[in-house]
Amino acid sequence: MSDQKQSYPTRDESWELLCEYTKSDSLRRHALAVEHIMRRLAEKYGEEPDLWGITGLLHDFDYEKYPTAEDHPYQGNKILEEKGYPEEIRKAIMGHADYTGVPRDTLMAKALYSCDELAGFIFAVTYVRPSKSIHEVKVKSVTKKLKQKSFAASVNREEVEAGIQELGVERSEHIQFIIDALKEKAEILGLGGI
Repeated sequence: MSDQKQSYPTRDESWELLCEYTKSDSLRRHALAVEHIMRRLAEKYGEEPDLWGITGLLHDFDYEKYPTAEDHPYQGNKILEEKGYPEEIRKAIMGHADYTGVPRDTLMAKALYSCDELAGFIFAVTYVRPSKSIHEVKVKSVTKKLKQKSFAASVNREEVEAGIQELGVERSEHIQFIIDALKEKAEILGLGGI
């Protein structure tokens, strides 16, 4: 963990910023999911949970307003810079989109990339379960669905695999880690079942 404490806007200020730009409940739930996973990953690696959590919370905050590859996450990066977010957060967010060409050269950037697409995919796997409960989702079912290209077709499987490789974790363990993190916030995320 870095000894250097960097000042940046609070989690509450970050939530307000997200809500200002993101009106969709599903995109807000995705942001909350990635925030929580990032907090758990920070704890796992002995890093700063608030820093990592805010990075996860804001990684797509500009997407609803600026959904094109020409604008996202570039517009968000400008807004975050104006609001005083440190380069470490902004660079990790820029790096979560392959097309920016921004290298993921920090553990935080690799962690964000490793959980973003996969979190969305696990939401999709949860929603097709009869119970619609994350508590019934198993690694085996996620792995099986990843092989079905027609299932949640918008999820980039190459990015899911690259994220796991870059973070240097075992695939099944990483999937289980994310499932477990999502279980902790199941009700808030709409994954508690029917």
